[in-house]
Amino acid sequence: MALHHPAPTMQRGSPAALLGSKAETLEQLAPLVRTARVLPLLYFPVDAWQSGPDRLLDDVLSRPWGGQPLIVRSSTRREDDAGTLMPGSYLSVAGVAGRQGLRDAVDAVIDSYRQRPETAVLDGLGEELVLVQPLVVNATMTGVVFTCDPNTGAPYLVINYEENGDSAAVTSGARARLRTFYAWKTSGTGRGDPHLQRLADLSRELEELLERDNLDIEFAFDDTGDLYLLQVRPMVVETLLDNVDHEQALTAIATKVRTAAQPHPHLRGKRTVFGVMPDWNPAEIVGTRPHPLALSLYRRLITDGLWADQRARYGYRDVRGFPLMVDFFGLPYIGVRESCNSLIPASIDDELAERLVDHYIDRLAANPELHDKVEFDVVFSCYSLTLQERLSNQAEHLFSVQERDDLVSALRTLTNQLMDPEHPARREDLASITSLRAKLGEVRQSDLDLPTQIYWLLEDCRRFGTLAFAGFARLGFIATEILRSLVDTEVLTERDVARLMASLDTVTNRMLRDRTGLSRAEFLRRYGFLRPGTYDIRSPRYDEEPDGYFDWPNSRVRLEAPEPFRLPAPTMHLIDDLLRQHRLEQDAYGLLNFIITSIELRENSKFEFTRHLSEALSLFTQLGRGVGMDAEEMSYLDVDCVDELHRGAESPATVLRRCAAEGRRRYELTRRLVLPPMITEPADVKAFHLPSTEPNYVTQECAAGRVELVSAHPADLTGKILMLPSGDPGYDWIFSEGVAGFITRYGGANSHMAIRAHQFGIPAVIGAGEVLYNRWAAAEYLRVDCLNHRVEILR
Repeated sequence: MALHHPAPTMQRGSPAALLGSKAETLEQLAPLVRTARVLPLLYFPVDAWQSGPDRLLDDVLSRPWGGQPLIVRSSTRREDDAGTLMPGSYLSVAGVAGRQGLRDAVDAVIDSYRQRPETAVLDGLGEELVLVQPLVVNATMTGVVFTCDPNTGAPYLVINYEENGDSAAVTSGARARLRTFYAWKTSGTGRGDPHLQRLADLSRELEELLERDNLDIEFAFDDTGDLYLLQVRPMVVETLLDNVDHEQALTAIATKVRTAAQPHPHLRGKRTVFGVMPDWNPAEIVGTRPHPLALSLYRRLITDGLWADQRARYGYRDVRGFPLMVDFFGLPYIGVRESCNSLIPASIDDELAERLVDHYIDRLAANPELHDKVEFDVVFSCYSLTLQERLSNQAEHLFSVQERDDLVSALRTLTNQLMDPEHPARREDLASITSLRAKLGEVRQSDLDLPTQIYWLLEDCRRFGTLAFAGFARLGFIATEILRSLVDTEVLTERDVARLMASLDTVTNRMLRDRTGLSRAEFLRRYGFLRPGTYDIRSPRYDEEPDGYFDWPNSRVRLEAPEPFRLPAPTMHLIDDLLRQHRLEQDAYGLLNFIITSIELRENSKFEFTRHLSEALSLFTQLGRGVGMDAEEMSYLDVDCVDELHRGAESPATVLRRCAAEGRRRYELTRRLVLPPMITEPADVKAFHLPSTEPNYVTQECAAGRVELVSAHPADLTGKILMLPSGDPGYDWIFSEGVAGFITRYGGANSHMAIRAHQFGIPAVIGAGEVLYNRWAAAEYLRVDCLNHRVEILR
């Protein structure tokens, strides 16, 4: 017998409707909900189907909606009960038509109950339900609303949706039509989108009816604008009761964004925006919610001052005194105005610099998907063979011919100077990085106490490591930009670039060769200091957990010594001609030497810089162990506590515990805050879309394989598509384990792991962004097709 009884009469203000199975909950809510429609429904238990399917088929098909396209849906309490929540565990079949189609669909749904181990142990399936409804046809927007943050329980409205009904776009990742909207509940805004506002109204109504503020709501809009409630269930996460400090923090961040956007007498540009990926991209290096020690180390070593010092030494505008990175209660962001100022040649006059910065910021704000490609697609920071074409395409109508000529001339002069191996700053940087390892030995072999050793390791790393590494990173970018322009002008092919990258003599290449040529002990002596989280004290070094990183004694990649890169004589002559036409002061041999040397120096100097920092983190661990604090507790410190111990006389235990307690308290708020990757105005702080990011596809290769998280044992990585949270250099170990391809959440086209993927010819997707990364990481099998810029979910 069909169980489609009218719901009990309930008035607004009465107790909340009972949350049962999918079918029961929808039936209860159908007469109550005013802000959406519940489709007609019919449901029945499995034993009723098993005893008389034809009678139930007649019942469904005789309904006024029985001749429409139908959907047959699972409906068990295990799916939606708060204690055994298993959403998506069972099958639903859409687009069902005709008697036989309906019979097959019901059988398929019931079969899915049997296939789950949780159901198989039951004595029978008789009480499980099957739900039949008309299908929403011509859907224009479908998705899910969470009435609190599914990760933290904070009172955000989170809407994941897909427009135009194109499910293939979601599964393939093509152009990322899947969107995510966040809104702090009390902001009460859909940011002008009527669909989002109606969903906010529906969520409030359901929270009142069900007396819960942690709901998972499925919905659809059709082409007439009707909103349908498809499902509502409780979420597992518990909501937070006290959110006063959270709301105050959001208000303070919005105020900071507003005040920081004002003109500054020492900076060009009328306003600013903030992002997690431009320039020294903290999202890739330390993450979007780094623990306090990692964030404070990154600030001290890179973004507080030396970043600007390096650029001034290389001929760019002097913005020393401005920190590059701000943190909004522990969430790191790059100030884009400071970054743009620092990438303008010092010879450009203030008026043109002002207009350039305004143009860069306006372009980025209008195209937030470029936040990880700022130097390639937004800012003009060096000369290349396609610079004039880029200027014409991007800014012809904004700048006069004379202004464009002035910018081209300044960038050409600066680039020529930096390509000269005798450039004073380049020579100083080479000397500094060469001396860094000796300074490490001097400090470690001294009788200094641990806080003083840490202090001087960091100070030497900052003075002799950061400046040199930052300088070589700048040269590496210029080299990569010129190399790209050689491809864009069809002088070189992508295969030529792949050969050049494979020829590089970098630490990673040597490490992969040494993996098979050295003993385990000698290998770890040379490379054991590396760790996947370069700034994270909780991330074990290679020599602390070698079996977690390498499948000893097996090595699935055997790398020969790189072959020198050569081009045919006609190609070299063509490059010579182009360099003369563009008035670049190198011949083809000099240019290729600059490109190869710059990329190698960037990667190799990073190795020495990382060695110093890793040793300092190891001493932090040792210092904590001496007072009974583990790495997790130490991660809540601020590096300033080392200064306090270095210059003061308080006991380490007192200082470290006080600092860690304060850091942990502050981090509780950091953990709950959610902000967009790009903040362009104060309103973005409380209501925003996560931008649809266009990832960087590296190489033109294709690979398919089972998805594996980076936490897997190395023996399990062969032939897998590996998911990496970032492009940290400490993940270089993956290249010895035979991965088929990899995807990173954050990273740019010129990032460390992009260079590595080029070197080894491994298809990689760098900087997928939160939305795509989470979707792909949840899949079983992926195909990564870098040539066609596609990632396809196979299962």
